[in-house]
Amino acid sequence: MRVLLVEDDLMIGESLEEGLRKEMHAVDWVRDGKLAELAIYAHDYDILLLDLGLPGKSGIEVLKNYRRQGGKAAVLILTARDGKTDRVQGLDEGADDYLVKPFEPDELFARIRATSRRRHGRASPALRHRGLTIDPATREASLDGQAISFSAREFTLLMTLLDAPGKVLSKSQLEERLYGWCEEIESNTIEVYVHGLRKKLGTDFIKNVRGVGYMIASHT
Repeated sequence: MRVLLVEDDLMIGESLEEGLRKEMHAVDWVRDGKLAELAIYAHDYDILLLDLGLPGKSGIEVLKNYRRQGGKAAVLILTARDGKTDRVQGLDEGADDYLVKPFEPDELFARIRATSRRRHGRASPALRHRGLTIDPATREASLDGQAISFSAREFTLLMTLLDAPGKVLSKSQLEERLYGWCEEIESNTIEVYVHGLRKKLGTDFIKNVRGVGYMIASHT
């Protein structure tokens, strides 16, 4: 997933950015509310991790403006404010979840997975499609009962396509999910990963819509 981390504390931000990358997320990190607004209107994010006490513009203001302008990404508030009023306000303004600092990174990662499941209408933690079963928490996968492994980028690309079955995603949309701002993208990167996935899953698992992009059929 493409994640925008909005956190002004340097130590917390660095730790979360490193952990999120290890969880195979593409991460962009900003440290004030005004930069957060510039980022969310310039890029297509899956989830925003939003601190409330930010310089420039508060997290609540960022959230309000984002939802009022139709922003649809999931929003998970990360804050040291543990008062009931703050929690209620954040949720009422459109946040999907709320996590009070300090917290364990594993809890954050679990909440991100849970938020993603709810957003895509899945109740079960495991994702199943055409004989393929994936556990996003452990990244274990099997095809027709046989264990199968993916590289980090292959896994992220596959999960992006599986989250939108029947929908064609362009090369640029897929690159947005795989890479953050500072990561270099080779011109044929997506084609290479699609080729690798097809070798493992079958040539017809991922379809190429010529001139448009790639998709996984919605039928199981």
